[in-house]
Amino acid sequence: MKKIKLDILGLSSRQSQSGSFALVLGEAGGKRRLPIIIGMFEAQAIAIEVERIIPTRPMTHDLFKSFADAFQFRVEEVIISDLKDGVFFAKIISFDGTDKRVIDSRPSDAIAIGLRFNAPIFTSEKILAEAGIEFDDDADFTPTKEPPKPTAKIPTLRRQDDFKNLSIEKLYDMLEEALANENYERAATIRDELNRRN
Repeated sequence: MKKIKLDILGLSSRQSQSGSFALVLGEAGGKRRLPIIIGMFEAQAIAIEVERIIPTRPMTHDLFKSFADAFQFRVEEVIISDLKDGVFFAKIISFDGTDKRVIDSRPSDAIAIGLRFNAPIFTSEKILAEAGIEFDDDADFTPTKEPPKPTAKIPTLRRQDDFKNLSIEKLYDMLEEALANENYERAATIRDELNRRN
């Protein structure tokens, strides 16, 4: 199978289905997009790693990374390997220095784990031909097959206007509170506002 590299382009909430998100992957060097519907917790795990937010307590995917480090194996790549009845399947390719192992996974978990190892994401031409959407950079994203339309970059719940009139000290207090409450999307928004002011 010829592997096609994918990049994470964005994450958007689905208005038609509460609690689910569309993870949009893009063909590296190409114009095709591969939207995959994932759950809220997996979306948060991906957003946290993409935004480089350090949670106060390790999340499940961070625990997996610590476990792998302790047993001296690493994830080499993630492959979106199959599509059956509209459901995507993935494989995590790991290596312990001697043996290569292939582990079946949901794409959302595989990507959340792969991000923590800086592992590349791949798929096949067959999957991109079947579920990919051709996207012209000069045109609006208008799907022809029913996947959700990406509406925002990671993370999705940003309200920067809420923070414009607050002092830097207040923003730091709010950032600490958001991290303590494990509200990572809010923490990312506050962090972005602080970065804009520096």
